[in-house]
Amino acid sequence: MTKSEKALAEKAHPASKRRERGVGILPAQAISRMIADGEIAIAEPVAEGQVQPASLDLRLGAVAYRVRASFLPRPGGRVQTNLDDLALHTISLSQGAVLETGCVYIVPLLESLALPADVEASANPKSSTGRLDVFTRVIADGVGAFDQIPRAYNGPLYAEICPQTFPIVVRKGSRLSQIRFRNGPAADSDTALRELQLRERLVSAEHADISGGIALTVDLAGDATGLVGFRARRHTGVVDVDKVGTYPVGDYWDPIYVKDKQRLILDPDQFYILASKEAVHVPPTHAAEMVPFNPLVGEFRVHYAGFMDPGFGHAAAGGNGSRVVLEVRSHKVPFILEDGQIIGRLIYERMTETPETLYGQGLKSNYQGQGLKLSKHFK
Repeated sequence: MTKSEKALAEKAHPASKRRERGVGILPAQAISRMIADGEIAIAEPVAEGQVQPASLDLRLGAVAYRVRASFLPRPGGRVQTNLDDLALHTISLSQGAVLETGCVYIVPLLESLALPADVEASANPKSSTGRLDVFTRVIADGVGAFDQIPRAYNGPLYAEICPQTFPIVVRKGSRLSQIRFRNGPAADSDTALRELQLRERLVSAEHADISGGIALTVDLAGDATGLVGFRARRHTGVVDVDKVGTYPVGDYWDPIYVKDKQRLILDPDQFYILASKEAVHVPPTHAAEMVPFNPLVGEFRVHYAGFMDPGFGHAAAGGNGSRVVLEVRSHKVPFILEDGQIIGRLIYERMTETPETLYGQGLKSNYQGQGLKLSKHFK
């Protein structure tokens, strides 16, 4: 940070005078301090489990706006100005409401930001949101990119929500997105990743492919029965995003067995749940994020929900052998996936300090130690 930026931060946020942040991703205890200092403003008290090891869950506000199309505000523009022009109708979320597939909704969030000059943020769908194929992005006033909040941003946050496969029930306080805060460049170089792989065994592959991140491949060998994943059904009932272990799998999903061919043809506009071949480990010193889409390796997208917290797959936190669940959708053309094909890369970023609590350690972590697994909503 330059001297002028530091002076600006101290003037806007006196707490900055008392505390110097390290370079990296901010852990839970730093997020709690940001709330106490007013750098994260909350309309209602923090909910249980809302502060995660390296992220903060974002909560929906009391109303949703059905809009004609997705949008971003112009530079210096306000999201509310677009809503005044594009909203078709307003839906109260106080008692819960159904958001239909194929429709775009904008919801003001209960959290807003007054970031200091040394902290920026990025957002991502929560794991359960991605596994329901709910396309969710965060929008900020005057910011011309989804899920990106620049340094010194001061203003409200909004969630854009577009259910793709299942209609969903949401209400005020539902959590579909999460936000991560960072100070400076936090990503490890490939050289640092190779050293970390040797020291911490980030992925279980004997010879890890490290180039612009560490590669993950898809498992199409499956278990003893040949099960490799699930394909979402069309025209199902609703899924209440706040209900756990409620819905029968067979009412929403068809199992996929590939048997001896170890190959899967992705049909355009179908949604699949698959798993990585490798078990993944995120040590307490790091957070990880999966790059969701790379057109150079095929016209498909994997892993809408890309954040992995410190402690995911960490043996001491009960996660030894955790694989990555992949939310897969092919674009425009059928695409063949082969067993062991690279489908994405993990970027590891340093933490400014070790989180006080790790993923799966004293938290209600639904996916620690997972293999192939649907979202927490299904029984």
